[in-house]
Order: sequence, then C-alpha cells, then structure tokens
Amino acid sequence: MRLLLFLLVSLNAFALLEFEDATSPELIKSARALAMGGAYMSKVDDGWSAFYNPAGLGTVRKLQFHLTNIHIETNNGFLDATSGQGSFLDAISSYSDAFSAKGIRPLLADTPGTSLARVQLYPNITYRYFSIGYMYHQQQWARLENPTAQFEVAERVDSGPVAAFNISLLGGILKFGVSGVLLTRQEVQKDFAHGTAISLSKTNDYKKASMTYLTAGMRLTFPVYALPTFSVVYRNAGSQDWSDVELSGAPNEIPQTMDASFSLTPHLSRTFRMHFEAGARDLTNEYDTVKAARKLHAGFEIGFLRAMFFRAGYSDGWGSGGIGVRNRTTIFDLSTYAVEMGDGYRDKEDRRYAISISSGF
Repeated sequence: MRLLLFLLVSLNAFALLEFEDATSPELIKSARALAMGGAYMSKVDDGWSAFYNPAGLGTVRKLQFHLTNIHIETNNGFLDATSGQGSFLDAISSYSDAFSAKGIRPLLADTPGTSLARVQLYPNITYRYFSIGYMYHQQQWARLENPTAQFEVAERVDSGPVAAFNISLLGGILKFGVSGVLLTRQEVQKDFAHGTAISLSKTNDYKKASMTYLTAGMRLTFPVYALPTFSVVYRNAGSQDWSDVELSGAPNEIPQTMDASFSLTPHLSRTFRMHFEAGARDLTNEYDTVKAARKLHAGFEIGFLRAMFFRAGYSDGWGSGGIGVRNRTTIFDLSTYAVEMGDGYRDKEDRRYAISISSGF
C-alpha cells in the first residue's frame, strides 16, 4: 500500500508544470533578447542590463526614463483555445482568462493544449553606470492534454524594487556590474483530476517569500575590428535563501548559476551595424535534469540607423526572430520564440509571441 501511494505521489509531482528557470533564468524578459535567442549578455545596453548583465550599463549612451515599459506574451496554445471565440479581437479580449485557472480551463477543454500568459511592467531610470526601477512579472501556465486528463496550473508573480551599478576600467575595455532586487515571489503549482472543481487556497496552495537577489556580471571587450567581447554573469550571486516565508511555505530554491557568452559587432557600413552572439546557460549544471543542448543559445541583430532592427536566433533547440523600432521617446519590439515542452531535445515545440512597448525619453 505504501509503495502504491509513493508511486501515485511521484507521478503527480512529475505531472506538474515546471517553470523555465534553467533555460531562461532572468527574472523578467526582454522581447529584444527573446528574438535573439536570449543571446543578449554581451549586447545589452539599456535598463535590461539589471537582469541580463549589469556590466552592460557601461555602454548606455544617454539618459533613459521609461515610465510605461510593458511586455505582453502568449503562445499558440492560448491562441488555439481562443480562436473559436469569434474574431481576433474577441480572442484578445479573452486574454485575461489565461491568468485565471477557472477562466482558461473551459477553453482548453474545447481545444486541449498548454496555455501561457505573461505580463511585465518595468518602469525605470537608466543612465551610464546606474539604473533604478521597479519590476512586476506575472506568468500563468495551464495544461490539459485531452478533455478527460488532469488539469495542471502553474502561476508565479515576482515583484520588487531594482537597483544596478557599473564600473569601467582600462578605458572601458573591462566592465563590472552588479544589480539587486528586493524580490518577493508568490507561486503555485497544482493539478486537478477530471471533473473536480477548481479551488486554489492562498494558505494551502500558494507559496510566498522574499530575498535579496543579486546578479553580477563582467564584460571584456577588445578594441579591435568587430569588438570581440566575452561576458560572464552570475545569477543569485549571493546564494541567498528565502526569508519572510508566508502562506504554505517557501518557493523552490534559486541556485547560484553561471552563464557565459561571446559576441562580435562588425560595422557593415555607416548606416548598418550587425551584432552576433552565442553563449551557454548554467555552466555549473545546477539544473542537471535539463539537457545541456537546451542551454545553448545564439542570435544576431542587424540595425539600420539605430532606428530599425531585424533579429533572429536559436534557443532551447528552436528558432526565434523579431523586429524592433525605436526613436527618442518610444521603443517597440515584436518577437517570436519557442521552448521545448517535451522530455528530450526538439521533441515538442511551444511557440510564443511577445510585444513590448516602452515610452519615455
């Protein structure tokens, strides 16, 4: 009897939806980076440096104040589930349902699959060598393989103030940076048997806690043609544990991980510039259940007059791409990428779409 109970508990734990911390460890995402396969550690030169590589603050060109910095994302699973709701505008109006287990379940019952909804807010002030802001990131997953299968849901909300600093040495050849987030995380992972009511209890199902989350980065750029650059980033650099635990306990531990990348930025002409970057996540293999090939990423960006950008990349075994437009007050990015949802490598593609709009000066 005990063996049967152990097997049932094990199978239930295995079925739970997992977050993508091994292949996408940043607390919040950049649509620009997603289009480049996440290969952004040696390129980042704006407020996103706080999450991708704080050493990038040393290459910020001018003061950036983005009060409305919004990122919205979904996947094919949600679009398929809402495609029968009428027009495209009707489907978009159903987007809020993707953030509710009760709202998305009947949609997936008609069109089984996996739904993802993500929304981010990151207002910030960034200048060379420093950045301050506030982050809010909510992601909601739901999966129903067939109408009679168990329904799985995973939700995470991260929030907190952000500060980042940078120093440059040897005339900017060598840069170091560190960022800190007073991070509060609330998450839940649960499944429901077919026919059971959806019930999520704050005290019994949700986990909540806080920590000071540090990211430390280094960037070494050689002052020769194409500016070859090496970058290394440590995530949860202080190896902090959760504190101020609330509700049903602490979220899963965030291990200290190390990422590295190499990039080239040749000038194609006076008006065109290209950036190519390749790297690897989790070099110390803290997430040892995820195949090493899934942690490799590469991408490139071609910029025209620093106003129009075309991007493509590779990450988690799948391709990505996007476009970007920017002027003195507004940045608009439209991206698509995919992640592996199967047990192996390139087994099951989950295609996503992201829109990011930043407005300020």
